[in-house]
Amino acid sequence: MTFVRTKLALERLEPGRTLTVVLGSAESAENVPASAREQGYLVLSVKPVGDGLTEVTLARSDQAAARA
Repeated sequence: MTFVRTKLALERLEPGRTLTVVLGSAESAENVPASAREQGYLVLSVKPVGDGLTEVTLARSDQAAARA
């Protein structure tokens, strides 16, 4: 479900814009960037921010915009 919400937010972005999400589980921190790459989105950064949280910054590429 986490990637579904992230993808919906990414689809609303203009190409080149970024989205930063904070994820609360190790599984999501692994799966969201992997799924985003598979869908053609750019993964700009993945970094731990403390207390088991991970911040992931994604961008909507022109390739992903063509799919939406």
